[in-house]
Amino acid sequence: MTAIKDLTDGRELVMVSNRLPVDRVTEPDGTKSWKTSPGGLVTAVEPIVEELGCVWVGWAGSADEQIDAFDEDAMRLVPVELSEEEIAEYYEGFSSATLWPLYHDVVARPEFHREWWERYKAVNARFAARVADEAPEGAVVWVHDYQLQLVPKMLRELRPDVTIAFFLHIPFPPTQLFAQMPWRRRLIEGLLGADVIGFQQVGDAVNFRHAAERYARVNSLGNTIMVPADDGAPTRSVVAQEFPISIDADAFSKLAERDDVKARAEEIRNEIGAGRRMMLGVDRLDYTKGIPHRLKAYGELLADGDVDSDEVVLVQVASPSRERVEAYQQLRDEVEGTVGRINGAYGSIKNAPVVYLHQSFDRREMAALYVAADALVVTPLRDGMNLVAKEYVACRNDEQGVLVLSEFAGAADELSDALLVNPHDIDGLKTGFLRALHMPLDEQQRRMRALRERVFDSNVSRWVQGFLGAVGAAADQRTADEGLDAEAPELSPHTFLSSTMQDRLRRLATAPTLIVATDFDGTLSPLVENPSKARILPRAQRALDVLAASPGVHVAVLSGRSLASLAETGLRSDGWAVSGSHGAEITGLGADHGGGALTDDEQGRLDALARRIERVLGGEQGMRIERKPFGIAVHAREVADTRAADELLAAAEELGLTAGFEPRKGKMVREFSARKVNKGQALEHIRQQLPASPVIFLGDDVTDEDAFAVLGSQDLAIKVGEGESRANERVADPDAATAVLAWLAQMRTGVVVGSS
Repeated sequence: MTAIKDLTDGRELVMVSNRLPVDRVTEPDGTKSWKTSPGGLVTAVEPIVEELGCVWVGWAGSADEQIDAFDEDAMRLVPVELSEEEIAEYYEGFSSATLWPLYHDVVARPEFHREWWERYKAVNARFAARVADEAPEGAVVWVHDYQLQLVPKMLRELRPDVTIAFFLHIPFPPTQLFAQMPWRRRLIEGLLGADVIGFQQVGDAVNFRHAAERYARVNSLGNTIMVPADDGAPTRSVVAQEFPISIDADAFSKLAERDDVKARAEEIRNEIGAGRRMMLGVDRLDYTKGIPHRLKAYGELLADGDVDSDEVVLVQVASPSRERVEAYQQLRDEVEGTVGRINGAYGSIKNAPVVYLHQSFDRREMAALYVAADALVVTPLRDGMNLVAKEYVACRNDEQGVLVLSEFAGAADELSDALLVNPHDIDGLKTGFLRALHMPLDEQQRRMRALRERVFDSNVSRWVQGFLGAVGAAADQRTADEGLDAEAPELSPHTFLSSTMQDRLRRLATAPTLIVATDFDGTLSPLVENPSKARILPRAQRALDVLAASPGVHVAVLSGRSLASLAETGLRSDGWAVSGSHGAEITGLGADHGGGALTDDEQGRLDALARRIERVLGGEQGMRIERKPFGIAVHAREVADTRAADELLAAAEELGLTAGFEPRKGKMVREFSARKVNKGQALEHIRQQLPASPVIFLGDDVTDEDAFAVLGSQDLAIKVGEGESRANERVADPDAATAVLAWLAQMRTGVVVGSS
C-alpha cells in the first residue's frame, strides 16, 4: 500500500470542516482541555492526520468566542468564530433546515430563506479567508461537507496556488429535487472550484454531474467535468467521482478482542437479561435515520405476538443532535413517546422491550455493544454511507450476528450480504427483524464472512488511497501544466476510436469498479526482433499508473513472457496483477499463483524437448530458443527470410507434437508448456480475486484470443492490429492502444496523459 505522504508528494495538508475535530472538556476542578471528537469524519481521517499532520480550520463549537490557534497532537487547530446569529442562520438554518432535508430526498420539507442564504455565503467567505491566510504555499486543502460548499470557489480566487479537494459526506440529490434550490447554480459553481469532488455513491456523483451540466452549463466526460475559466485561462478539469468512505476495520476488530471489551459485552448481556436476544440500533437522533419506522415495526411485532419482551430486547442508542432545531425537538418527543407507549403496553417490571439511551458513548462502549448484539438494525430513510454498519461487522470476530440494513444507506452498495430492507415498508421491516432473530447459525456465518471480507478489503486505507491518490494526481497535473501551452489540445478519440468503442469506454469509465487488463508485447510495447529489447511505451506506463491509482480500478498485465522476463523490460507494476508464462505464473492483487514446481516427470519431458529443439534448430541463423519456468519458446522474429521462418517454426511444431506437447502459436513464435494454461484462465483467476467488475482487455496475439473468449457482454475486448479475432473492437497498433488507455484514464480521473 502506498504511503499517504507519497500520495500528496510531500505537499502540506489543510483540513477544513464546520467543526474542529476536538471537543472542550471541563475537568472536576474547573480546568478546561480538549479531547478528540468521536465523530465519523475524525475517525476516518485519523490515519492521514497521524502520518502527515495538518492545519485544521473549523468552528470550536461555542458562540461569540475568540480562540487563538493551538496545537493538539499532530494538528495545528485554527478556530473560526461564529456568532449566535450565524449559528442560528448558517448552521441551524441553511445547513440543517435547507440543505440537509433537500439532500436527503426531502424526508422533511426544506425551508428556503434568503437571509439564511446570505448568512451561509458570509460564513463560507470567512472560512475561505481563514484558510487562505493559513495554507502553506502549494498545499492540498481538503474541504469537508455540505456546510462549506461555496468555499472551493472562494478559496480558488484567493489562493490559486493550492490544490482543492472537496468531499460530500451526505447524498447529493437527483436533479428534480436539487432543482428546488433557489441558489442551485451558485452552489454548483462553488463546488466546481475544487480540483477533485468526492461522493459516497456512484449515484451521487452522477446526480452532481447532471446538475453541473444543467445549471453551470459545463460539459462532462466520464468522471471529469470541464470548467471554462472566466478570464481566458485554460479550461480546468474537475474530477467528480465516488469514493465510498470506510473505517479502520483492523482497529475495530482488535478493540473487540480486548478482554475489557469482552467483559463489558458480557455485562451488557447480563443487564438485559440472560437468554434474551438483543437487537441494537445506533443512530444520531435525526429524522433521516428511520427510528420511528423501526419502533413502529418492532411495536407491531410485540402486538402480534411474534416477539416476546421476555425473549427479545431492542437497545436503541440515539445520540443527541441539533437539539436547538425545532424539527429535532419534535422528533425527540415522538421517539420518546413511542418508546414509552411500547414499554408501557408490552413490558414488565423485569423486562422492558425497548432500552432507550439518549446519549453518546465512547468507542470502547460501542464495541462492547456490537459484540453483545445478536443483530444490528440500520434502517435509515436515506444515508450517505453509515459507518455503524461497517463497525458492527468489523467487531464480529466470531462471524456471528446479523446486519439488517436499509437499501437506502450508502453502505448497502457494498454490504449486499446483509438483510436488505425498505424502511418505508413496515411489513418488510418486520420480516427482516424476524429473519434476523431466527437466522440459523450457518447462514449467519456465511453472510458475516462475506460482509467481513468486504469491510476489511474496502477499509479506510483504500478510501484514503483512492481519494488522496486522485487529489495527488490533480496536484501533479497542475504543476505540470504551469510550464505548458495554455491551449494544449484535449485528446481527440474520434480520430482513432469507433463511435461504439467511445460509448463503451464512457460507460466503463464510470463503473464503480473496473479491471483494465492488457497484453505486453505488441500491445503496450511495439514488437521488436529481439524480445529482450522490448520496452513499454512511456505514455502507456503513465496511463496505467493513473488508472491503477484511481479508486476501484485494478490493472493487470497478461503476458506469455515469464515474470522474470517481464521484470527485465523495466515494466513498473507495483500494485498490479501480473500473469506470466500464459497464466502459469500470477502475482499481485491477491491473485498470486505459482502453479507449483514442475514434477520430476514434467521437468524430464521438458528437458528432453529442449535438447531435441536445440539439436535441430539451435544452429539456424536468427532462431532463438527461450527457456521459461514452465516451458520453452522458439522465436523466429530475427530470421531474415519469412518463408524460412515459417518452415523453421513448422519444424518446431512437429518436434513438440512428437514429444507430446501441444504447440501454442503466436506471432513468429511457438511455445510448448508443461502446464495446460492460457491467458483466459489467468484472467478468470484474477477476476475471481477482485470485486465483481467489468473488464477491458487489449491484446494483439493469437494467444490473447483465449482471454477474449472469456469476456462477457458487459466487458470490452480490443484487438490490436490485424488478423481474425473474437474481439468486438479493434485499434491499429500499440500507439493507438496507448491512446485508448490514456483516454480512459482521462475520463476516469480528469488527468490528461500526454504523449510527451
